Amino acid sequence: MKQTMSIFQAAVITVCVEPETAERIVDAIETMPWAVTSSSFEAYISAVRRPYFGPQVNVANACIAVVDYDLDSAQAVETTKYLQQLFPGRITVIALSGSRNPDLLLMAMRAGCSEFLNKPFNSSALGETLARLEQQYSNTANKPIANGSILSFLGVKGGVGTTTLAVHLAMYLVQSHAKKVLLIDHHEELGHVCVYLGVDGSRSPYSEVVRNVSRLDSELLSGFVVKHASGLEVLSSPDVCGASTPIDPESVTRTLEFLRGEYDYVIIDCPSMLDATTLAVVNASSNVYLVATPEIGAIRDLSRFVDKLMQVEGSNGKMQVVINRVSSRYAVNVEHIEKAIRLPVAIRLPNSYAELVRSVNLGEPISLKTKSEFTTQFMQWANTLVGSTAEVPKPKTKASIFAMWM
Repeated sequence: MKQTMSIFQAAVITVCVEPETAERIVDAIETMPWAVTSSSFEAYISAVRRPYFGPQVNVANACIAVVDYDLDSAQAVETTKYLQQLFPGRITVIALSGSRNPDLLLMAMRAGCSEFLNKPFNSSALGETLARLEQQYSNTANKPIANGSILSFLGVKGGVGTTTLAVHLAMYLVQSHAKKVLLIDHHEELGHVCVYLGVDGSRSPYSEVVRNVSRLDSELLSGFVVKHASGLEVLSSPDVCGASTPIDPESVTRTLEFLRGEYDYVIIDCPSMLDATTLAVVNASSNVYLVATPEIGAIRDLSRFVDKLMQVEGSNGKMQVVINRVSSRYAVNVEHIEKAIRLPVAIRLPNSYAELVRSVNLGEPISLKTKSEFTTQFMQWANTLVGSTAEVPKPKTKASIFAMWM
C-alpha cells in the first residue's frame, strides 16, 4: 500500500543542543506534515556510549539529527558517524555551530553531515532544510517503480580490461541507441573511468552522492555528475591516494534505487573484491558481468568468484561471464573455461589490445565508425541489451573463429 505524507513518521534527535534551542528545533519540525517523535541527549553518543532509542525512533521512516559541534568537535564527529551507522540510509545529520571555520565545516561534512545550521538558531534556516527534506520524502513515497537497468562489471583480477569494457558499453548505448546512461566508478580511489574518457572527475565523486542519499534528488545529482561530450554522464572515484572514506552498503542500495529511476542504464565499474558495498551493488544489479581473460590465473580467480556469488541469494541468474581477449596467443580454450567454472561463457570479445592502449592514452573510446571486430561485437552486445537493432559496422579484419553470443 502506498504511503502518504500524513502518516510519514520522522524521528528527531538532538545531541548536546542547549535545551531551549532543542525545543525550538522540535517545534519547527512538528509544523511539517509528519508524525514526529523526538529524543534529546545531553552528552555525545557513540558505539561505546550507546543511548536508548525508543521503538518509535527505530521504526521511523526517516531520522533528523542535530548535533552541536562547538562543545567538542572530535566527539561530535564520532556521534555523527555512529548515527550514520545506526540508521543507515535514512538519517539526515545537521551540524549546529557558531563557528564559520571552513575546516570545521569540512570535518562535519566528511563525518556525514549533509546540512549546517549557524548559531544563534534561526527557525527559517531550518525551514529551508525541512522543505528540501519534505520534497525528497514526497518523491520517495510517490515515485513510480524504477525501470532502469543496473549493469555491474566485476573484474576477477586486475588487468583483465573491466574498466575498458564498462566504458565502451556505456558509450555505445548512448551513441547507437540514444539511451540515458550513467557510468559509475565504484573504486574507493584511483579508478580509471574518467582517465579513459578524458574528462575531469574531481568534482563528481560517487561516494559523496552516496553519503548525501538522505537529501538526494534530481537537482542535487545534476550538480555532481560530469558530462562527456557524447552525452554519457559519469560519477568518479577520488583521483588521489588516501582520500577515500567508507560508504554504507544500505546507502549504496538506496542510491542505486534512486538512480534506476533517473537513467535507462546505470553501469558500474566495480573493484576486484566482494566486500559489503560491492555485494550491495550485486544485489541491486540486473546483470553482473564477471570479466576474465583466458589465462590460468584469471580462470582460477573466476572460478572462486563464481563459487562465492553462487552463495549470494538471487545472484545466480544475474551472472554473465565475459571472456576478454579470446583470440590472444596461447589462450586457454573457452570450452575448458566453461568446464572449470561450471557456467557457460556468455560473451567472448576479441584481443584488441593495441587499439585499446591507443584509445586509453588519448582519452578517447574507440569510435563506432571504426570498422573492427571490437566495435562490431560491442554493437551486438548493446543491441541485445536494448532489444532493438542499430547498424553494426562490418569489420575490416577477418571475423574471429569465436561467435560472441552462445
